Amino acid sequence: MSALSLMDYVDHGAGGGPEVLKMASGKRPTPAPGEVLIRVAYAGVNRPEALQRAGLYAPPPGASQILGLEVSGEVVALGAGVERWKVGDAVCALTNGGGYAQYVVAPQGQVLPVPQGLSLMQAGALPENYFTVWTNVFQRAGLRAGESVLVHGGSSGIGLTAIQLAKAFGATVLSTAGSAAKAAACREAGAAFAINYREQDFVAVALDATSGQGVNVVLDMVGGRYIARNLQALAVEGRLVQISFLEASKVELDWTPLMVKRLHFTGSTLRPRSLADKARIADELQEQVWPLLSSQQVAPVVHRVFPIAQAAEAHALMESSEHIGKILLEV
Repeated sequence: MSALSLMDYVDHGAGGGPEVLKMASGKRPTPAPGEVLIRVAYAGVNRPEALQRAGLYAPPPGASQILGLEVSGEVVALGAGVERWKVGDAVCALTNGGGYAQYVVAPQGQVLPVPQGLSLMQAGALPENYFTVWTNVFQRAGLRAGESVLVHGGSSGIGLTAIQLAKAFGATVLSTAGSAAKAAACREAGAAFAINYREQDFVAVALDATSGQGVNVVLDMVGGRYIARNLQALAVEGRLVQISFLEASKVELDWTPLMVKRLHFTGSTLRPRSLADKARIADELQEQVWPLLSSQQVAPVVHRVFPIAQAAEAHALMESSEHIGKILLEV
């Protein structure tokens, strides 16, 4: 195999803690019909990748076994039938895996241009967060101007994205965070109420902030003990969207509020969805959200950038939950 057909990537071996992540060399991918090959500049670090590394989140059939769900970089080759992109385009992309590498392939419908005025570093922090927030908060929960939304994990990459977008589209935002510094970051992003959950009851704050009515939407990645409390915090016809379970996914609770308040409880995962689904999300993002990024009404918050060879340190930071915003690997 020639050197030109090889690339460096992060290998997670048989799985385990962050320390299993090591640099390795392997075959460079070739774009299939409908795919583009991207020379990676930056790759985002996300919790699903930490779960995959630990052996708790298997990639979908046919997806790359290499970690990495989002990248920014330059298009360097096109598969048959690709018409939306050309070699040399600066892009960011939601990948189906393989982002912790020098090169990655992505379906053309999951690729987006780097928003005007943003760097490749900033663009590397966009796809996973913006796809997730858009499909859950706006498509599934249908958040509208004039409504209120409670965002849990407000200082995470997803949380800060949700706060900014909800405010930009005219909603009142409440958020939870685990320290004064993280609560301050939520307020800076646009939260009208930043709740330190170690000191305050988010249900009481949500009800007080809405004159006892409750919030219209809750975005939750905690689960466990939060589920029953989320139902209490919601208004009549409120919508609870579950995107992860940092606590238990199995709980016992009284579902009466679901009927009494005519609540909607939904959730989703992103990676297993069809190419067509993800392409539709991308199209809506480019039409409705990319102009907000270009005009700097919203912006990604990057906590720290690690060289790709320090992926283990990046995962350790992710799992410590000490970060505010996005963690990136520079390739």
